[in-house]
Order: sequence, then C-alpha cells, then structure tokens
Amino acid sequence: MSSPLPGRAAIVATAQEAIARGSRSFAAASRLFERETRERAWLLYAWCRACDDLADGQDHGGEARAADAAAGLARIRLLTEAALAGERVGDPAFDALRIVAAEAKLPHRFVRDVVEGFALDAAAWVPRHEDDLYRYAYHVAGAVGCLMAVIMGVPPEDEATLDRACDLGIAFQLANIARDVEADDRMGRCYLPQDWLAEMDIPPGQHMKPPFRQRLAVLAGRLTGRAADYAASARGGTPALGFRSAWAVLAAAGIYGDIARKVAERGEHAWDRRVATSGFEKIGWIARAGWQGLRRRDLYSAAPRDPALWTRPR
Repeated sequence: MSSPLPGRAAIVATAQEAIARGSRSFAAASRLFERETRERAWLLYAWCRACDDLADGQDHGGEARAADAAAGLARIRLLTEAALAGERVGDPAFDALRIVAAEAKLPHRFVRDVVEGFALDAAAWVPRHEDDLYRYAYHVAGAVGCLMAVIMGVPPEDEATLDRACDLGIAFQLANIARDVEADDRMGRCYLPQDWLAEMDIPPGQHMKPPFRQRLAVLAGRLTGRAADYAASARGGTPALGFRSAWAVLAAAGIYGDIARKVAERGEHAWDRRVATSGFEKIGWIARAGWQGLRRRDLYSAAPRDPALWTRPR
C-alpha cells in the first residue's frame, strides 16, 4: 500500500527547512511576517529553490553539479504547470506552489515569468546590454517580488505597488550577481553585460583573471550602485503594506544592501571569499527596519518612482 501524500503542515515544514538551508537572509526576514504570510512565503521559496536546483544541478544553492539543462527545464515546466492546475504533484516543492498559488490566488503569469528565467539559463543566455541584465533580473527575481507582494495582500491590479516589489527583486538579484561573479564563472556563466566588458577592455571569458580584477571591481561597483537605486525605489512601496510585511521587506532590503555594500568596499578582493552578513548584522537590520516600518508613510510615501529605472513588462 502506498503511503499517503503529505498534507499542508508537512509541506510547510519542508519549505521551512528549505529556506533555513538555502538563505539565512530570507529566513531571518521571513520571521517578521504574520504566520499566514510567513508560511506562504516559505512555500513560494521552496518552489523557487527547487527550480533553481533543478536548473543548476545544485542542492539548496550548494556546489553545482553537471546538469542536463534541457531536462531540468522540462521537468520545471511540467511540474509547475501541474501545480498551477491544482494537481497533487508528489514533490513537496511543487506541491508547495500548488498550495500557495491556490491560497493567495497568485497570478499565473508571474509564475511563468519566473520559469522563463530558468529557460534563459538553460539556453546559455548572456546579456548584451544593460537592459538585457534587467530583463533577466526581472524573470529570476523581480517576478518573485511581484508574487511576494500578492502574498502580502497587494491586489494583482495594483500595478504601481507591484512595480516597487519588482524593484526589490531586481535589487536583490543585482547584489547577488555582483557577489557571485566568481561562482558563476566556475559554472561557465557571466551576467555582466557584454558591452560593459567591452567598455573596460576585458576580453570575453577573462573577467576573473588577475590582470582584470581592478576593472571587474569597477563593474561590480556599478552593479551594486544600481542595486541601491532599485532598493531605494522598492521602499516606496512599503506604505501599501501592513506593518509586519513592511518590516520584513525593509529588513530584507537592509540585509541585502549590506551584501552589496561589502562587495563594493572589498574592490578586487570581493571574490576572495563569499560575502555574507553576520547574525549580529541581521539583528541590527531587523531592529532598524522595525523603526522604518513604523514610520514608512512619513519616510517613503512622497517618493515617486524614478522614471529612469527599467520597468517590468506588462
């Protein structure tokens, strides 16, 4: 006799384990949500993490293994569509998506936009221009920001607030790209726009070589500067959120902002060891974000979104 499929509580517990293993920064910030929002955030994260691991041949973001990109993408598409159709998949991460998509009434277009980010990686895509970089960041992180906003109670038709949520996802992704240049290079990937590399006279595939480290540090500083711009824009969306959700968003923005700042400060040594924030630093941001959350309408309501920032597709 086959064992019964796990229920919601078991899938939530598995999702909690996934975020604890895969991202200490998100795990810390997620604790600030109310229980329902927190559990749904974990469920969404579990699906994102599983897709990422399938695409990269990793385990919770660990060391990459050789992966069949086409097979991984095909499995992502198949199981994601089954989950969106409300089918019991039998894989905890994709059943997590089934649960959160139904409970939060997630717009399926954003879920599919995330999948298209994995398709870009499967196709060994590289950005030629800066706009290409933002398009990629939207698919792998900005669309997740939109999904998280809906989980936090933002109506899907509130395009202005979803733009701010997308900005936060893009900020996180730009910080990640700056931090992970060396790790991505080991996987044969480079997310720095080709015209940026040409501008700095860095030959294709040579950006991690010692003679080019100082020039690479200039580009990393550019990435982290852009990340700060998008994070500042994202804070303008917090007045539309309840306090607990705004607190979590502002804490995450602060924690990831520290990652970007450290990459910029380390210059050509940014990739000697992986940049991270300490537990003490996370606690500090949680405390500061609580104050910012209480004053969010005074601090952020008056700031219109910068029209120069890249805008997600409608």
